[in-house]
Amino acid sequence: MKKFSGSVLFLDRSDINTDEIIPAKYLTENSKLALKPYILEDLKLPGFDPQTGPQKAGIIVTRGNFGCGSSREHAVWVFEVNDINVVIGEGFARIFRQNMFNCGMLAIELAPEDIDALFKMGPELTIAVDIEKEIVQATGSTSATFSFRLNSFDKELVEAGGWLTYADKKY
Repeated sequence: MKKFSGSVLFLDRSDINTDEIIPAKYLTENSKLALKPYILEDLKLPGFDPQTGPQKAGIIVTRGNFGCGSSREHAVWVFEVNDINVVIGEGFARIFRQNMFNCGMLAIELAPEDIDALFKMGPELTIAVDIEKEIVQATGSTSATFSFRLNSFDKELVEAGGWLTYADKKY
């Protein structure tokens, strides 16, 4: 199973789309690893530098409708090869969310007030996710615990490491 803890990269905006996560010009790459340096290359946010921001993060905290736009698995793969296995937000585009679980990664939805609380905990925030207990433990300027829910199928996908491993075991 992948690691579901680490320091946080805050992306304080709703509607971050798949073109901002991985630009379409890189979709011809024939390996996941080839995508690695292009993570969030076209994302424009005040104070965000795509050359340094993603390199130290293991978890992204963002706003609503994350992963909208074109349906491309590459948007999840670029996080995976950069060891970002958890995205926490108010909501996700349906296909992006399912691609996260299909790759054995977590797309965790929290209420807007919980997301606000995470943003207020400071830039040095670290998070650990306990899948069994369905909690997010956040430690920064203060500490807090947030509950989330996973349906049993998504939990099985994550525990298996993704759809392919799950299917190999089940079928």
